[in-house]
Amino acid sequence: MPLKRDLRADLSARSTITRKDIDRLAVPAIISGIAEPVISLIDTAFIGRLHDIDMLGAVGIGSSFFLLVLWVLAQTRSAVLAVVARYYGEQRIAGIAGLVPMAMWTNFALGLLFLAITYPFAEQIFQAYNAGGRQLELTCDYFRIRSLGFPISLAVYALTGAFRGLQNLRWSMWISLIGAGVNLVLNPLLIFGYGPFPAMGIEGSALSSVIAQTVMLATCVFILRTRTPFALWPPSWRHPEFAPLMRNSGQLFARTIALNVCYYLGNRYATGYGAAYIAAHSIAMQIWLFSAFFIDGYAAAGSVLTGRLNGERNWRELYSVSWQVVRMSVTIGAILAVIYLIGYKHIGGFFTDDAVVLALLDGVFWMVVLTQPINAIAFAFDGIYKGMGNGKILRNVLLISTFLVFVPVVWGMDAFGWKLHAVWAAFLAWMLVRGALLAMHFEKHHRPHAA
Repeated sequence: MPLKRDLRADLSARSTITRKDIDRLAVPAIISGIAEPVISLIDTAFIGRLHDIDMLGAVGIGSSFFLLVLWVLAQTRSAVLAVVARYYGEQRIAGIAGLVPMAMWTNFALGLLFLAITYPFAEQIFQAYNAGGRQLELTCDYFRIRSLGFPISLAVYALTGAFRGLQNLRWSMWISLIGAGVNLVLNPLLIFGYGPFPAMGIEGSALSSVIAQTVMLATCVFILRTRTPFALWPPSWRHPEFAPLMRNSGQLFARTIALNVCYYLGNRYATGYGAAYIAAHSIAMQIWLFSAFFIDGYAAAGSVLTGRLNGERNWRELYSVSWQVVRMSVTIGAILAVIYLIGYKHIGGFFTDDAVVLALLDGVFWMVVLTQPINAIAFAFDGIYKGMGNGKILRNVLLISTFLVFVPVVWGMDAFGWKLHAVWAAFLAWMLVRGALLAMHFEKHHRPHAA
């Protein structure tokens, strides 16, 4: 197979990792990483053309909850990446040929489980977000279709984690581009109706996303069977790395639960302020999440490289590469902040023309701008620690920053009537603490003399 020849060639030359090497991994990672938020942005933008605040808020709440559950459950991808990258660095990739399909089918089963849990209780779930009346009905309609993508997306995450561990992010890039392209074509057809396609409104938006995710999974399976040494079905359900992989996934799972507490509270408070507030918050959050995945491209490159260097036991290069990744991530965050500043008065217009929603968005969007380079530090170290397979530190940092920073800030400022400013001030403080704690821990424990 071409992959096996590539592996031998790459492993035969372990030179110092350069900026060009990092860029080669980061650029496709950026493109692949923004696929899911791009799908949600496309949904939000097209639904915004219907000039219906309740519907716009429903897509924001429904897609946010879908993404949050997906991120909680998708931590197997980072765990798979760490194991595959370590074995890659140790030149023992054949030793985990059966582990990758085990992870994929475990993720698929987990997705089916959460589909069964969330689908029948959608109304109760979104009542907890303070949604009610017509907005609650629309949110449930959107989510019940979108939730069909849980097992599909989780299987995709497991496989793309394996691909990344093989130091190949181009495959993930093409998979993501195909999915985003399918969604872009189907969204207007199914939302507004055209020719043989009936106008389905918000349900059409959700259905186009599920179809796009299905196409992405089919592409993943094709690559798995034709370009990798991994099987589609495991020869055995026993592997010495499976228990450690699940343990690391569990630590990252707990981390992401804490992360989702923040997103849930943000949506809950915003919904409680009224339909215009949750619409404005949904637009701000969709842009924030898009930026997060965009910045996360260099974090993904950091995961891939630190995982490999961990397998090679090359601690000095690991430290150097990690700080290169942090600096590049901050640069990307700063560039995004400048772009958002330039388009400050125009970005909201892509999603809605409602004057009240746009005024509320203008009032808090400067906080979204300010978080960009700050977010970059936390995201970069997230990727570095995921690559090293150290989910424990990530879990602890999220627990501290969530329950000792985010929750008190949003609660206290809401009590003073700050509304959306309370929500976004909490996000700003939360990201500051996350980045600072991870940077201090890395410096203390991973400088070459300490290693």
